[in-house]
Amino acid sequence: MKSFRLLFFSFCCLVVLSVMPQHVHAEVRQIVVGASGKVSVKPDMAEFGALVKSAAKNADQAVARTAEKYRAVQQALRQAGIPAEDASTASFTVSPQWEWDQSQGKNVLNGYSARHLVMVRVRNLSLTGKAVDAAVQAGADEVQQITFRSSRFDALRRQALAAAVANARGDAVIMAQAAGGSLGGLIELSVGQPIYRPSPATEVMSMKAAAPEAAPTEITPSEEDIVVHVNSRWRFLDASAR
Repeated sequence: MKSFRLLFFSFCCLVVLSVMPQHVHAEVRQIVVGASGKVSVKPDMAEFGALVKSAAKNADQAVARTAEKYRAVQQALRQAGIPAEDASTASFTVSPQWEWDQSQGKNVLNGYSARHLVMVRVRNLSLTGKAVDAAVQAGADEVQQITFRSSRFDALRRQALAAAVANARGDAVIMAQAAGGSLGGLIELSVGQPIYRPSPATEVMSMKAAAPEAAPTEITPSEEDIVVHVNSRWRFLDASAR
């Protein structure tokens, strides 16, 4: 009985091995290539933060004073050509201000501070300096970091992706030929997150309103890069095996 079971088990293993495709046992020789594609773009949009803030003995006064500044800044931005939907609130905080009292040996409440940060998006770069000046002259306490973007980002990312794949294939062909063979079909292709390499952001700090007769602020961004990286695996066809 044991001999019969052993013979039956051996027969089953033989059947399974016979139906398995030969490529499972054969080693697939591969070429692995990583490559990047890059597209340079001139930004056509800018974004900056306009902060208004006030301090007072009580929270209501701090909020009211900040709200007055906020309305003035928004009105000035409208006159500078920035629509309301492109000057939205990024954050609003009201917080107590504590101060160390040496005589009491503890922190004591010294009033409240209200801060309202508006993110301003400028869709026409020629208006960037005008928008900054408008916010400052209307009473913004700070104009924060200016960053630049392109409205064509998605289309340009696809161009960079196509270039990355073409570069990967080109490198794979050269590697295959240098190794004495040729390039076979694609086995696997993956893409990473695009890398946006903007020009250094412009730092702006304005604590007092500029004089109306002062020269307007000029802001000109440089070209920026969109980089896409891909990883690929290709079959290597050995010339001696053909």
